[in-house]
Amino acid sequence: MDDPRSTTTGERSSAAERPSARPGDEAAARRDEILVARALEGDLGAFNQLVEAYQDLCHSLVARLVPDPDQAADAVQEAFFSAYRNLRTYRGPSFRGWLTRIAVNAAMDLQRARKRRPVSPYPELEDESWQPTAGPDTDPETIAGAAERGRVLAAALAAIAADQRTAIVLYDVEGYDYAEIARLTGVSLGTVKSRIHRGRLALRGLLADRMELFRS
Repeated sequence: MDDPRSTTTGERSSAAERPSARPGDEAAARRDEILVARALEGDLGAFNQLVEAYQDLCHSLVARLVPDPDQAADAVQEAFFSAYRNLRTYRGPSFRGWLTRIAVNAAMDLQRARKRRPVSPYPELEDESWQPTAGPDTDPETIAGAAERGRVLAAALAAIAADQRTAIVLYDVEGYDYAEIARLTGVSLGTVKSRIHRGRLALRGLLADRMELFRS
């Protein structure tokens, strides 16, 4: 990797590369609508099926927005509680999108309410039992270098302002476009662009003395 911005803070080369361009899962959407209808009729099991379907998605997203793992777990739990309490306000067309917005808001609310010492937002990178798929680039030196790059990037993300981290993670990691991020975070399009720009500048400064990690 020549430049950390190419993966974490860089622009995508084309709109086609964005996950937001992924085809919709129509079967999952139909399933969600059926489960929502059943849950609104008092079927708690139906809502639990929605939780099971999206708990990994929510954990993955929130863990990158909230540096502290315990706080991230609290935010995910609060997101599902909030979704259940407000299920009657859901109007479609995508339960996944609606739930994602609630999860992002829960993460942002928690960060505003609790100011603790930041830790790595990517705890999986510190799990020594993790091993990548075997291949030509999996020698010990390559693995160690990749892990170190991940830790450095994670620490830099944890050090910048929470609103900037949220915008950058949603754009560069999760693949949402500016308009989607504006809807998820409840701010204007211009604010989203400003947060991403300022966050990237902050990351660039924090990573300036570690650029050797990102050069081939």
